Amino acid sequence: MSVMLTKFESKSNRVKGLAFHPTQPLLAASLHNGSVQLWNYRMGVLVDRFEEHEGPVRGVAIHPSRALLVTGGDDYKIKVWDIRPQNRRCLFTLLGHLDYVRTVQFHHEMPWILSASDDQTIRIWNSTSRQCIAILTGHSHYVMSAQFHPKEDLVVSASMDQTVRVWDISGLRKGSPHQGGPGGMGGGGGPGSNQFETFDNFSTVKYVLEGHDRGVNFAMFHPTLPLIISAADDRVIKIWRMSETKAWEVDSCRGHFNNVSSALFHPKHELIVSCGEDKTVRVWDLAKRTAIQTFRREHDRFWVLAAHPNLNLFAAGHDSGLIVFKLERERPAFTVSQDALYYVRDKYVRTYDFGTGSDIGLLSVRKFGSPYVPPRTLSFNPAERSVILTISSDNGLYELAPLPQSAQGEVKDSSVDGKRGNGQSAIFVARNRFAVLNKSTQLIEVRDLSNSAVKSIKPPVQTNEIFYGGTACLILSSTSSVVLYDIQQQKTIAELNSPPVKYVVWSNDGSLVALMSKHTITIANKNFSQHTLIHETIRIKSGSWDDSGVFLYSTLNHVKYCLSQGDHGVICTLDNPVYLTRVKGKTIHCLDRSARPRTITFDPTEYRFKLALLKNNYEEMLYIIRTSNLLGQSIISYLQQKGFPEIALHFVQDTNTRFELAIECGNLDVAMETAREINRPDCWERLAQQALKQGNHKA
Repeated sequence: MSVMLTKFESKSNRVKGLAFHPTQPLLAASLHNGSVQLWNYRMGVLVDRFEEHEGPVRGVAIHPSRALLVTGGDDYKIKVWDIRPQNRRCLFTLLGHLDYVRTVQFHHEMPWILSASDDQTIRIWNSTSRQCIAILTGHSHYVMSAQFHPKEDLVVSASMDQTVRVWDISGLRKGSPHQGGPGGMGGGGGPGSNQFETFDNFSTVKYVLEGHDRGVNFAMFHPTLPLIISAADDRVIKIWRMSETKAWEVDSCRGHFNNVSSALFHPKHELIVSCGEDKTVRVWDLAKRTAIQTFRREHDRFWVLAAHPNLNLFAAGHDSGLIVFKLERERPAFTVSQDALYYVRDKYVRTYDFGTGSDIGLLSVRKFGSPYVPPRTLSFNPAERSVILTISSDNGLYELAPLPQSAQGEVKDSSVDGKRGNGQSAIFVARNRFAVLNKSTQLIEVRDLSNSAVKSIKPPVQTNEIFYGGTACLILSSTSSVVLYDIQQQKTIAELNSPPVKYVVWSNDGSLVALMSKHTITIANKNFSQHTLIHETIRIKSGSWDDSGVFLYSTLNHVKYCLSQGDHGVICTLDNPVYLTRVKGKTIHCLDRSARPRTITFDPTEYRFKLALLKNNYEEMLYIIRTSNLLGQSIISYLQQKGFPEIALHFVQDTNTRFELAIECGNLDVAMETAREINRPDCWERLAQQALKQGNHKA
């Protein structure tokens, strides 16, 4: 596993509860100071805050399908909030708990809210009637957490009495959903009120899981398997299995050296993620129960973890804020050579033909890295038909392997003919040479195809990554600049100031290069004289040049274009990020996050028109004006701004605007015609002035 990838970080009071929105990039965080924050983690913006609780708010949850938020706090109250932008407010408060509320949760289909409290009970509330419909009693100490089963009518709870309990609540479904008589707006009655006469038939303890030596902080069900995970103050994470009749302990994960606050199953992979008061977040292999990765903070204890239901995202709350992170990169390794895309999917190097759409596996890389990690980069050599892959685990490895000459026949494993070595970055630089960067020794080795070093170079700057820079040249990326370096003469050709560059894309004719960082794109020519710099607030993901020399790039939620002199705009909006591989005509070829080739059809008219304007290609402009429906204020103001009012006239129907533009470009015929239509003294006056300027006495 590579290092955890932090996507967003916030500084605040201690975070006790976290919840992801299932479809929007929103994260709710409940704080120890009584505030509840709603963050847009993609933009890094605090969207709203809710402040009605008195004292710490420990539990927070977002409804799986409605715009609702529920919170529970040390004021014994449970509050339900509307989180739609125009009417964010508290809808109602549920009263009944006699001590701190630890966790809250919405049911995935019934109108139920589940709460766990220090009053040693778990309550189920009906959010429609706003009544308490069940009280689960049996724990003999604080109940630290309670969670619904994702599919069945079960609840799992964790308590300071050192047990985990599983409750069967199927009786609640059979009972009326509005159990509890004519309830008003207030909270449900206490245990003595009439609605609990039949309570005992509703829910029963199914299993009591004993095995922890200290209080249990958290327990949850596996999303698909009959497993339960629990985290406790005895510093152990336990995995339990259930059958129809019994539940038993399967194994323990040991490694935390203080209380474990939370542990959860990864929604998609066989992994466990845990966090604790030892200031670490740890990742474990569910099958082997071994620790894969540890992430430490200097001064902050971790209190809570949340997993996004659909995306590869996690959030962790600690003493001074929260972090949103990923466990692995989702960008597939790929490269384009002529009419083919070479990429990695499901442990195979594959090739996709842009012309025919054929998609074939060429080489298995399942034995590359221990354990297997998806490769980070791929470099292809068309002359020798071989690839270099790199991974970032085990301190960086590369593998050079030949691809089969024909796509037919058996797919070989890369470990048979492949040659490996250490290095964080490796690319082909000539027909029979490749360069490898070793970050720790700060050496670049040029090697031949038998993997023996031909020469060793000390780079002129502290280098983090190397890219192809044209024949016998490399682009070296450091923390504050990029250097174009000639490896034969061993000298710096040019240098540009730039944030750390992550990807480099050369235009089809090799005359322009796009240097992409997290939030900026620098477009330069092959001698590194800078043409333009573009800033984006949202992360830049990939890019590709089209045939006319326009650079298209994708962010997390848009595909945009950029002309070499700096004009840029939006082409389309994305639901999910894609990685652009090629742009041809009106088609964008890309890979999605599961590394499947896709195409997006788009309309390039806007940027082609701007490009024609830039190159003073009037024939192309007239053709576009006649054949497309380029209308709208933006194109008119763009033409005015660039000093082409005479072209803007072609787009305008509004008489006032036509008059302004005609005066601006000195077209007296159109001005005369529109002045007659408007027939206002000030218009005639301006027309007269313009006519005098031109010496047109007839007007």
